[in-house]
Amino acid sequence: MAETRNHLSPADGIWSLRRLPDMDEAQFSQWQTLLEHRTGITLSSGRKSFLETNLGIRMREIGCSSYQAYYEQIVSGPDAIMEWSTLVDRLTVQETRFFRDPDAFRLVSDYVLTRPREALKKRPLEAWSVGCSTGEEPYTLAMLLNECMEGLSLQPLFGVTGSDISKPAIDKAQSGLFSARKLMGMDEAMKARYFRPAERNNVEIVKSIRERVCFTRLNVLDLKHAPMHGMNIIFCQNLLIYFRRWRRREIVKRLAERLAPGGLLVLGQGELTDWQPPGLQRVPSEHVLAWIKRQTDEE
Repeated sequence: MAETRNHLSPADGIWSLRRLPDMDEAQFSQWQTLLEHRTGITLSSGRKSFLETNLGIRMREIGCSSYQAYYEQIVSGPDAIMEWSTLVDRLTVQETRFFRDPDAFRLVSDYVLTRPREALKKRPLEAWSVGCSTGEEPYTLAMLLNECMEGLSLQPLFGVTGSDISKPAIDKAQSGLFSARKLMGMDEAMKARYFRPAERNNVEIVKSIRERVCFTRLNVLDLKHAPMHGMNIIFCQNLLIYFRRWRRREIVKRLAERLAPGGLLVLGQGELTDWQPPGLQRVPSEHVLAWIKRQTDEE
């Protein structure tokens, strides 16, 4: 069912209700094609109402009355690049929280704690959160790596990179400010150690962790140009589900190329099935989908 929107009527200066027309199949098809071409994301027919809702909200904000007119504005309007960035943010930013997948983070912890101590002393650990949204995942990785280093009585030699296609999401992540509900389910001792109260009932990541995390805007379709190389840990969860199967394999191949020998790649359960990425060895786990890059050289 199409959404009913509030619109200000210029004639009488009061709010009136006006129903947006349903998006026809031809319009939906052209939006599907545009999204897949520019981002790789596929929208099934069952996601039509999701698209209508999010387009409708944005169209109301800028006073656009038809899906076709908005499409043309996105493709060739004077502010097309800026408007496209705004829309991508609306369509791709997902709800997340700290330590969202405990099993996956436990696997990361076990991986670090069982690495040769000499290797951890010689070279900083580099972790990468792909599709990091508003930053909860890379900050979680930083907290986890800090705990591991302290547990091993080593200097905290590590860095975390978070990347996402959405600039507003990256900007939010860089601020280090979060609502208290994002910490739901976290260990109380971890909360007390890594967060401080901030204004407007928010919390702030402590400086020592924020300094270990950097963020960059990146479309996963452009992974071949990504500057990340020799990563020890690549965390990519709840992202591949938006792509076609062949593109998921292509993305994973690109990510594997950026792993250091012996590096760990963690995906979301069910995001990649019936395929063995070349050069990687599956980590035996019932709860986490992960691989280790085979050793070809001594680290």
